[in-house]
Amino acid sequence: MSRVSRGTLAPIAVIIPTVGRVRVLEVVLRGLLSQGVLPQEVVIVDASADDSVERLCKPYRGIYTGRIVYEKAKRRGAAAQRNQGVAASTQAYILFMDDDIELGPDCVGKLWAFLKDDARKIWGGVNAMIVNQQYSSPGPVSRWMFRLMSGQKLASYAGQCIGPVMTLLPQDDPSLPEYVDVGWLNTTCTLYRREALPNPPFADHFVGYSLMEDVDLSLRVRRRWKLANARTARILHNSQPGAHKDNVCEVRRMELVNRYYVMTRTLGQHSPSDYLKLLLFELFSLLTPLATGRDAWRQLPSVVLGKLQGCVELCRHR
Repeated sequence: MSRVSRGTLAPIAVIIPTVGRVRVLEVVLRGLLSQGVLPQEVVIVDASADDSVERLCKPYRGIYTGRIVYEKAKRRGAAAQRNQGVAASTQAYILFMDDDIELGPDCVGKLWAFLKDDARKIWGGVNAMIVNQQYSSPGPVSRWMFRLMSGQKLASYAGQCIGPVMTLLPQDDPSLPEYVDVGWLNTTCTLYRREALPNPPFADHFVGYSLMEDVDLSLRVRRRWKLANARTARILHNSQPGAHKDNVCEVRRMELVNRYYVMTRTLGQHSPSDYLKLLLFELFSLLTPLATGRDAWRQLPSVVLGKLQGCVELCRHR
């Protein structure tokens, strides 16, 4: 196969943590090769038990004009693998990507153009629009909750992080500008300036599935930099099933513990009203899904148990 040369190389290192998902990872790699702007480095940190991902990477080294780096994970977990990938990279811009996305046309180019053209260096990071995961207009109860959590009435809460780390997705509205100021960023497909990132980017607190590590990172970056969503840089997130997601009890425990961590450690929210908002949010997130059908009711015992386990864990560490 001939080497890829039609794209323009940019000083970007793509960091992809993965574990045993060769099929979807290949879609990501093929998508990267089809972009008009190509990253100088693609760093894959693999926690698989076999060598299937390493074998997948080998042919791409022969056709890619940039640098393909494959590393076995020293510690399994999304946050730890991303930290390892950043440490192995050498570029001035870091593009965090999940291993199960499909890149739209010129997605990387639109993210790169935004930060490259930021002459004042006020923007620390920009993420892509996930076309199958978007903000939808809230109903009366949700809007009341959003206003209570944020402490103010807004025309839209899209893209905001309010209250006890309640995160709302950005909105795909054609009337909005191409790049929209937001309150937080995910790590599904997000480009950061390296200089804006903490070292290491992700705190040791986030282990395993690492829920909310992306929120924590972006909120720390936001202390000194602005964050944006690139509405026309589009991706499809083919979220994959996994044992880490099937354990409802563990996921709900981790949600509570990690939300509390970000609320108190990163945002410094310790007042009685902050804890009351956390309690109200947890009740809201517990009760709202019950209106959707049987699955929510079937999972309710596991959800409640997970939240109780999280409460016990927090009490022990206070």
